[in-house]
Amino acid sequence: MTNPDAVAGPESVAPVFPDLRGKVAVVTGGSRGIGAATCLALARNGVRLAINGRDVAALQASLAAVQALGVEAIAVPADCSDLAQVERMRDAVHAQFGAPDFVLAFAGGGTGKPVPVQDVSEEDWRSSIDNNLTSTFFTIKCFLPGMLARGSGGILTMASAGGRMASGAPAGYGAAKAGVIMLTRHLAQETGPGGLRVNCISPSAVLTERTQATLQPERRAQMLRAFPLGRLGTPDDIAEASLFLLSDASSWITGIVLDVAGGRVMV
Repeated sequence: MTNPDAVAGPESVAPVFPDLRGKVAVVTGGSRGIGAATCLALARNGVRLAINGRDVAALQASLAAVQALGVEAIAVPADCSDLAQVERMRDAVHAQFGAPDFVLAFAGGGTGKPVPVQDVSEEDWRSSIDNNLTSTFFTIKCFLPGMLARGSGGILTMASAGGRMASGAPAGYGAAKAGVIMLTRHLAQETGPGGLRVNCISPSAVLTERTQATLQPERRAQMLRAFPLGRLGTPDDIAEASLFLLSDASSWITGIVLDVAGGRVMV
């Protein structure tokens, strides 16, 4: 029998980085899953938040959870694959907080089922690229000038094990996430002299609300064998790694990809 604790992971308490208190962070894809958990972890560190998502009901629930912790926060709904919407989001954030200290470009996700490359539809390909790579680019493009003007801050992008190694992920998704990694490295090199740090966090299988609801016990048990640490990830695992990459504890780290993957990815 599979040990339930090995599947779900230990109960998490967000670490505290005092240097984060009072800073401002924009989190795209912050309404559910990894993004919502990261918003809560940031709020527990006293970070003021602009939370983005497309599902208004989920976005309001994430906002309410953060505000219950006593931090200033706003909801900024937008589709991050639409430049005009991201520009409006930026304007709303600047009006409330000024230029943010941190941008976490987490919006994205898989589209379509894995099929042979010759069978990938144009719609699925473009959707994968736009929802993952283009959305990251638009988010960075819009917020970068303000961050460069203040001469400090951090950007965190979201890749995936599917962008680090050939896997069962759809080809377009893997290609988009690999593109996010290279965009991160390019940006880190370009903006380091301007005082910004840019890093990428790359999860493997994470038990979000969606995967909890759809992953069958037999499949979950089968997947565990691929993870040396013997469990799947939780949103808190990613959130806590994100705190480190944003904090002064990582002040001499930029341009890296941190695989939060239970040992599944070792690069």
